[in-house]
Amino acid sequence: MTEKQKLKEEAKVVKAEEKLIVEQVKGAAKQIKEIEEATTTEIKDVKEEKVLEESEDKEEKKKPERAAIAYVYSSSNNTIVHITDLAGNTLSRVTGGMITKHSRLKSNPTTAMFVAKKASERARDLGITSLFIRSRAKTGSPGFGPGGHAAVKTLSKEGFRIISMLDTTRVPRGGPKRKGGKRGRRV
Repeated sequence: MTEKQKLKEEAKVVKAEEKLIVEQVKGAAKQIKEIEEATTTEIKDVKEEKVLEESEDKEEKKKPERAAIAYVYSSSNNTIVHITDLAGNTLSRVTGGMITKHSRLKSNPTTAMFVAKKASERARDLGITSLFIRSRAKTGSPGFGPGGHAAVKTLSKEGFRIISMLDTTRVPRGGPKRKGGKRGRRV
């Protein structure tokens, strides 16, 4: 064989190899396109699932608001927090005597704080989110007992939405004679 023939044969072999390589590259390109299409559809599916999950989460976050009435009675001897639903059924009732065993401390602001905290925990377990607060002192007294303000403040700090606050202390209009005698209580 002459050199020309050898070169022609080598050129034919090289062309055949080039054709094989081109076919392999085309096949690989097709596979890459298929993989890209599959991954993009998977990504779209995942994105759609995430969007659906987020919308479900938003729907779950919008829970209905449940309201209740918190009656706070504060005298010089005790503090009582009574939480009822709007129909008047008792949900939680806690007094100073349930928190402390010392009778002199039942009206203490610290005890009133714990009373309100315990009552609010029970109400929160029942799903209450907002409160109407009705505070009351002893009939005819000029102000609340020492624990009244602490109890109301604790209820508002517990994360409830306070809709309204009302003083429902009873006011005597004449009525029977007050204790203390003709000249009143001497201090």
